Amino acid sequence: MRKTATKQSGKIPAQPGPREVASVQPGVPSAAESVIPGAGPSTRPGERPTVRLRDAGPDDAPRYAPEWLELREGPDAAARAADLLDPLRIRLANLPGKAGLVIHDLGCGTGSMGRWLAPRLDGPQHWILHDRDPYLLHFAAVASPRSAADGSRVTVETRRGDVGLLTPDALAGASLVTASALLDVLTREEIDTLAAACTGAGCPALLTLSVAGRVELTPSDPLDEEIAQAFNAHQRRGGLLGPDAVTVACEAFSERGATVRLHPSAWRLGPAESALTAQWLRGWVGAAVEERPELKERAERYLQDRLEACRAGELKVVVHHSDLLALSRPTGGAS
Repeated sequence: MRKTATKQSGKIPAQPGPREVASVQPGVPSAAESVIPGAGPSTRPGERPTVRLRDAGPDDAPRYAPEWLELREGPDAAARAADLLDPLRIRLANLPGKAGLVIHDLGCGTGSMGRWLAPRLDGPQHWILHDRDPYLLHFAAVASPRSAADGSRVTVETRRGDVGLLTPDALAGASLVTASALLDVLTREEIDTLAAACTGAGCPALLTLSVAGRVELTPSDPLDEEIAQAFNAHQRRGGLLGPDAVTVACEAFSERGATVRLHPSAWRLGPAESALTAQWLRGWVGAAVEERPELKERAERYLQDRLEACRAGELKVVVHHSDLLALSRPTGGAS
C-alpha cells in the first residue's frame, strides 16, 4: 500500500514503464484492427471476457488499458446521474462523528470517479483507491483531485486487493463506497458480498455506469439488435451478471435494509466522441462474434460500414447505463 502525493489533472500521466496496450482480437471482424484492452473481449483462449478481480497472479496482463479509460472519462462524467448527489449529500451530512469523509473507490482504474465526485462534495476527504492493477493505481493516485467543493483538502491512498473479498471490517470508518463500471463484471456472489459489506458497515454506496443491455445507433441497421443480444450473452459468460447486475444489486441491498435509488446514465456519443465510438464498436462487435461465431461474415461488413459512418461524423450512439445509490442504515445512531 502506498500513500502518494496528488495532482489535479484531467489527463492520464505518463506510464511508469513500457507496456503493450493493444492487441489483435481473434474472431473479431477484420475491420477491428486492434482493440484497446477493456474495450473488447480478452485474447487468451478460455479466459474470462472482462477484468479479472480475483485469483490474479503478479504477472497477469492488465485487463483495462489507461488509454481506454482516458477515452471514456469525458462521456462517463457527462453520463453520471448528478440527481443522486443531493440525497447522498444529505446522508453524508448526517453521518455521526465525522470530521471528514472516508471514501473507498472500488475498482478505481485511473481514478475517474474521484476526479468527478471529490469536487462535488464539501469537506475534507480521504479517498482509499482499490484496484488489482498497480499501474492503474499509480495513475489514479497521481491524477487525483486535491480540493473538495469548498476548498477542503483531499488526500488519497491506494490498496491492491480483491473486491470479491470485501468485508464490513475492511470498511470500518467508511463514509461512502463508490465504484464505476464495476457491477456488471461481478458475479451474484460478489455483489452479495459487496452489499453485505456496505450495509454491515452502515455506509452508503454510489455505484455508477452499470451496463443496461440496451444500445441505440442512428442511423439504425437490421443487424443492431442481433449484435446487441450476442454482446449481452457474452457479458454473462462465466457467471458474470452483465446487464442483469443492477437488478441483482438492487435486490441485494434492499434485502439488507438499504434504500435504493436508480437513475439512467447513458453515454451519448456523437462526432466529438468518434475515437471512443470506434473503439467501443470494435469491442462490441468483437464480443458478439466471439459469442456467436456464425455472425462473423455479416458482422465484418456491418462493422466496416459503422466505422466509415463514424469517421464521416454520421453515426450517433446511445449506450444505456444505470447509476445506483444505496443508502444503508447507519450504524451509529444517525437517521
